[in-house]
Amino acid sequence: MGAAGGGNTIEAMTPPVAEGQVSALVRSDLVQIDLSPRKPVKKPEWLKAKAPMGETFHALKKMARELNLHTVCESAQCPNIGECWNQKSATFMMLGNLCTRRCGFCAVPKGKPEPIDFDEPRRVAYAVAQLGLAHAVITSVNRDDDNVGAARAFVKVIEEIRLQAPGCRVEVLTPDFQGNDEALRLVVAARPEILNHNIETVPRLYRVAKSGGRYERSLDFLKQAKAIAAESGETIVTKTGIIVGMGEEMHELLAVFRDLAERRVDILTIGQYLRPSRDHLPMTRYYTPEEFAFLKHEALGMGFRHVESGPLVRSSYHAQEQAESTGLAAAAAVSKIRS
Repeated sequence: MGAAGGGNTIEAMTPPVAEGQVSALVRSDLVQIDLSPRKPVKKPEWLKAKAPMGETFHALKKMARELNLHTVCESAQCPNIGECWNQKSATFMMLGNLCTRRCGFCAVPKGKPEPIDFDEPRRVAYAVAQLGLAHAVITSVNRDDDNVGAARAFVKVIEEIRLQAPGCRVEVLTPDFQGNDEALRLVVAARPEILNHNIETVPRLYRVAKSGGRYERSLDFLKQAKAIAAESGETIVTKTGIIVGMGEEMHELLAVFRDLAERRVDILTIGQYLRPSRDHLPMTRYYTPEEFAFLKHEALGMGFRHVESGPLVRSSYHAQEQAESTGLAAAAAVSKIRS
């Protein structure tokens, strides 16, 4: 995720290294990173975003503090925080602010988390109701210490939002629960309008980029969510996201898209990796708007219902518009009303 930096842009983000100064070489299953001296590369114009400011932004930040809530917008240093918060759109991050994994690309703090706060879903739902959201996105840190407990917290927040903010669509962006079948079944049974789980990168880079994650496990998660819903005659909208610029090749991205399409994933997001700090995985290059357009074209040709592709795209960026454009979330909502 990228940070909103100084001035009116995100120019303060840690820049990538010059071409040739960082290389990711695969020898067997080891990714070697060259840590030779870095030469800053100027950030392209299409990656500039306004710094967060404005009355609505500060009001939302104040509410989050008063309710002791976290947002992934802040914790993951999202570059779109100013735009989204001023539109009263925020992604709430549950289960604390400490992740049990150490993914090489992610800015969310790592460490040993506190016990799960099962009152947190009620406070999240209250914030959703106060903001008058039509589409709420809820995510969490990884809680490998208690996967079933984490799933129960997602179930509770779905129930609380339906109680406190009737009519609001719920999108949950969950961890893989380490492949725990009970955890996944609990979340699917709660019937969120959209179930999101990010694939993040290509298989070759999982060891350095997605610590604790497994590519096949994430694919199975997305496939099984559909299968579990079908057991009860239901359908569920699935979604995933990938970030580019960590050393993957174009053919590897297209192979991932094909794998996701085979699992009938409905929505795909594609965004640029922005290195949060020098302690994180180096960025190898910036993708151009034309390359993002190419990736979108190729993915749509594979059967995705909606593809959001661009330099500043993140999982929850324009999430409401994504859901509405597919028509799938609306159909799922009608199905729930009828049942």
